[in-house]
Amino acid sequence: MKLFSKRLRLAAVGLGAALLVMACGGVRKATVPMATSLEKSSCPRGNVDTLLVMLPGAYSTPDEFEREGFVRAVRENRIAADVMLVDSHLGYFNDKSVLDRLSADVMVPARSRGYRHIWFVGISLGGFGGMLYAQTHPGELAGLVTLAPYLGERALSADIANAGGLASWRGPLVDPAASPPRTPDETQLWQWLRGYSGFTNTAGARPPLYLGYGLDDRFAFSNRLLANVLPPERIFTTEGGHDWPEWNRLWRRMLPTLPLPGCPG
Repeated sequence: MKLFSKRLRLAAVGLGAALLVMACGGVRKATVPMATSLEKSSCPRGNVDTLLVMLPGAYSTPDEFEREGFVRAVRENRIAADVMLVDSHLGYFNDKSVLDRLSADVMVPARSRGYRHIWFVGISLGGFGGMLYAQTHPGELAGLVTLAPYLGERALSADIANAGGLASWRGPLVDPAASPPRTPDETQLWQWLRGYSGFTNTAGARPPLYLGYGLDDRFAFSNRLLANVLPPERIFTTEGGHDWPEWNRLWRRMLPTLPLPGCPG
């Protein structure tokens, strides 16, 4: 089954062989608005102005964040933040609407509800989408947590590795941070990520980025390239591959280190 044309090898669309092998389960149709649900903090309402937006993987559903303990971990750590679960499945990447829907159905309502600090927490394709959003909407996110994020074709990662790593790689000549395209391609996303190495003068426009992945994850090769330009305290690894047990371990280790407000008292 050919999901995407060769011409549409865009970061928000052309997901590459690593994800296409998972396509036997089919792709759900994108709906408008994108479905969301809000899990409120147990902290006093007057103290909550932070929102954690959780973006699932390509074929996961938002309720898995509940089932696998991600939301419970926020409560157990007494984080003064509400949690929004977002059904940003592969269909939205397929029809190139994911960034528009995240803006219209997540960010705009969140701002109208009074949230001042909004974090994206994305797994696999969700991490990919979170980085795309941060690239194309500078200054909107307070932070970004990515767990085993998909970062494009292995061939592109190999080119970056062969150049000596992300800090040394040059990629395209135009800096996408100066005028980010509506749907950046994978190369442009990597160039934006290169800004975390201090190569450009626009690092301040990038939200703090936290990365976690399994050492045997199928995306570990590209994740290590990204890890090499991030501060060590923002990198987390665990044994294992690309599944919920690894992501759960990583989330529970990462959560207490994030600069998030705690419940008073």
